[in-house]
Formats: sequence, structure tokens, C-alpha cells
Amino acid sequence: MICSQRLFQIQECPDLYIDACVCDEERNLVFASLWGRDTALQELLARLTLGSAENGLTQFHILQDDRSLPVFPNADHLEKRTTRQYRSTLFGSLVHLWLFDRRCAQPDHANHFAYALLERDAEVGTSLWPLIVETCPLPLLPHWQMPVLEVLTELQMLKPLPGATGAVSGWQLKLQLAPLEQALGDLIRQGQLTTR
Repeated sequence: MICSQRLFQIQECPDLYIDACVCDEERNLVFASLWGRDTALQELLARLTLGSAENGLTQFHILQDDRSLPVFPNADHLEKRTTRQYRSTLFGSLVHLWLFDRRCAQPDHANHFAYALLERDAEVGTSLWPLIVETCPLPLLPHWQMPVLEVLTELQMLKPLPGATGAVSGWQLKLQLAPLEQALGDLIRQGQLTTR
């Protein structure tokens, strides 16, 4: 569960609050952690599947201090998980909803693409390495972790997602095999990547 100091209101759904959100460079929704009553969350989910002419949501805004941050959810890529957190509050039962791009849970192996969600203070290298090994079709030895992370970062194949709100950070892994093979091959020839 995401634990944050603050809850942010959603402009288009004033009965819902968000404590963590991650977007990509174009502000497309990668992950959101939302709180509200069951009826308000069900209304949001329904509006995400409708077109804008039918009062659907093609975007929403997170109200953060004096800013309004746009978020563009693509319902075709999103999965959801819900849990009932507080059954007896003054306002009724509260539900916690996670909306996330399915590539957060399962890498897109055909396109060598994945998202990773981490706590904001997590150790990036150790946390991301299993995902890199799973997503990459090239064989990677465990002791190659630091050089491979450096190569991926240098080639912009592994980068932090800029649009994070709350206590979570997001990373995008987008492998391009030809340049990656070239870079790893160079490191092997230079003796920086060895079998031991």
C-alpha cells in the first residue's frame, strides 16, 4: 500500500483523492493510487471507458497546491485492483483503487518494454535488475549489473519517468537490441564484462 503524507483531489471527480501518481513524458497515466467511496470509484471507471461526448474522461487533473496537473488515462492499457480499506468511517466504506498500465505488472516481451514502480527512496539498481533480466532477450550475468545499468542509462533505454506525485517513482525500460548488443559486445571485448 502507498502511504503518503498528502492526498490530492481530482478536479473532475471531487469525491476522489489520489495519494500517488506516475505519468510518462506526455503525461499518460502509468500508475495511480486512488481513494474514495465505492460509488465514486465505479463512476470514475465507467467514465474512463466512455467517449468525451458521453461525459467520459479522456483526461483528469490532479490539484496540487496552486497547480493543476493533467493526466491522460488510456483505458485500453490500464488494469485495476481494489481493496476495501476502512469499512466503518463517518463517510461510509472507503475503497482503495490502483490503476496501472499492464506493463507495470508484466513486461511487453515482444517490444522489450516495461515500467517499474518503486518507493521514492528505493535503491534503483538492485530493484530494477530483475526486471531488466526478465525483459532483455540477451543473456545477462548477475555480476554485470552495474555496467549494464550504466549502458542502459547512457543509451536512454532506462530512464526515470518525470511525472511522479506522492511517495512513488516510476522507471521506463525500453530496450533497443541492436545498440545494446553493440555496447555489450564492446564491453566484453574490452574485458569489462567477464564470465566470472
